Amino acid sequence: MTKTPVDRTEPAEALTNLILTLFRVNNRTLAWGDRLMAPLGLTSARWQVLGSIAYAERPQPVAWLARDLGVSRQNVQRIVNDLRRDGIVAYAPNPHHLRAHLVVMTETGQHIYDAAIHRYNAEVNALADGLSAAKIETAHHILRCLHSKLEGDDHAQESS
Repeated sequence: MTKTPVDRTEPAEALTNLILTLFRVNNRTLAWGDRLMAPLGLTSARWQVLGSIAYAERPQPVAWLARDLGVSRQNVQRIVNDLRRDGIVAYAPNPHHLRAHLVVMTETGQHIYDAAIHRYNAEVNALADGLSAAKIETAHHILRCLHSKLEGDDHAQESS
């Protein structure tokens, strides 16, 4: 016996269209970031990790950076290893854990990150041209709500 598929509600159909567009926008955004950061020797992934380090209130271990980015610890560890090899980040002792070192930006890393932000600001201003801040804030609100609901599902799955 086959199950009858459940019809989507109107909001579910609209959300499906949003999700499909998010997939496309995410891919284009990563490619845009890769092109933008290539002259600095960064990829979008490296830039995201540097941003996570820069915006953290205090130095964090790899696992916490991964959690904040919503990606796997292993992926962030690989990127941190590459950044460390290139002298962009370093490890600092963690007073709370002997093996989970804190990741900190080096002076070189800070210069590269500052240059990345300078490049980004010029490009994001052009990208935002013609878009209203109010509509962008509405889209941001919807994405935060969706993120919150999806995180709730992740936590439910982790506990089962």
